[in-house]
Amino acid sequence: MVGAGVLSLPFALSELGWGPGVAILVTSLIITLYTLWQMVEMHEMVPGKRFDRYHELGQHVFGEKLGLWIIVPQQLMVEVGVNIVYMVTGGKSLKKFHELVCPNCSNIKLSYFIMIFASVQLVLAQLPNMNSISGISLAAAVMSLSYSTIAWVASANKGKQPDVDFSYKASTKVGVFFNFLSALGDVAFSYAGHNVVLEIQATIPSTPEKPSKKPMWKGVVVAYLVVAICYFPVAILGYWTFGNAVDDNILMTLQKPTWLIAAANMFVVIHVIGSYQIYAMGVFDMLETLLVTTFRLPPGITLRLVARSLYVAFTMFVAIAVPFFGGLLGFFGGFAFAPTTYYIPCIMWLTVYKPKRFSLSWTANWICIVLGVLLTVLAPIGGLRSIILSAESYQFFS
Repeated sequence: MVGAGVLSLPFALSELGWGPGVAILVTSLIITLYTLWQMVEMHEMVPGKRFDRYHELGQHVFGEKLGLWIIVPQQLMVEVGVNIVYMVTGGKSLKKFHELVCPNCSNIKLSYFIMIFASVQLVLAQLPNMNSISGISLAAAVMSLSYSTIAWVASANKGKQPDVDFSYKASTKVGVFFNFLSALGDVAFSYAGHNVVLEIQATIPSTPEKPSKKPMWKGVVVAYLVVAICYFPVAILGYWTFGNAVDDNILMTLQKPTWLIAAANMFVVIHVIGSYQIYAMGVFDMLETLLVTTFRLPPGITLRLVARSLYVAFTMFVAIAVPFFGGLLGFFGGFAFAPTTYYIPCIMWLTVYKPKRFSLSWTANWICIVLGVLLTVLAPIGGLRSIILSAESYQFFS
């Protein structure tokens, strides 16, 4: 659950402001926990059947064809978007680590660090399924806790800077407005577990006496407690320390103690190595199924090697072309994450269970749907503007 998006939360808070920022963080936590509960409940809502993929649940609710068209494009955008962002994150953190441990070394371009990160993914991509990456996933979880803790402890230790400024960074009202929209996407990106939750639940044994939803829900609650422990201190203390001078990645702003910030950046690298694979597994599954069923290619090691390597190369290519962490978070957070996280589970719940109009369940779901649709429409506008502004001073493939 705790992804690299946590590192952008102080920056998001600087663009949202204290009051709206904290309110949006809390609201997002509540809404996404509620929609995640809905997905865990719907996993086995048909006796004797398990919906092990997001699109399988969508097909049951919306119909065979419509369900695919609604869910698969959204899920692909999320998973590919995360992989692109994690390519950028891994490369930037490697570069920062290199600069901290060897300040007198010659400068190496970000593109090369992204390639180094991608080379690791090329090897790990050959692992066959979700269960085979459980060890990597555990390491990623430990690392995410570690670098989040370092981020807020180092910020608290540094203390409020003498020249700290809590006003909006943008000098115009238009700039403030668009930055606000982009920050909404940054927050949405931080809550990304929904897109792989059914695949994860599918790995848990289930019987009528002991359905998988019980241990799964316990796991979700623990995950969200960890999310709260990580997200709020990082966001609040990071912004309190640096104000609007904070970077879109808090670890890029923090400099000392050097060894600790270097370690935190390496923890980020280890984390996104594992998280990349968790999100890529869904894409690999869809890609290989398509190649075998539609193009009649023989399944096996050769197909896996070629298809998965080409996908890793594609995400690397895009990451090198557009290495703008904050803008990418804002764009993908709104455009891709908001539908699958904030309101598609609510639409499915209303369709299947049909709660009474104006009941608590009906009202809660419609509030989530309205807020989620607004987020989907508005956040990508801010994120895209941020990317365009960043691109003005960037030489592509430099």
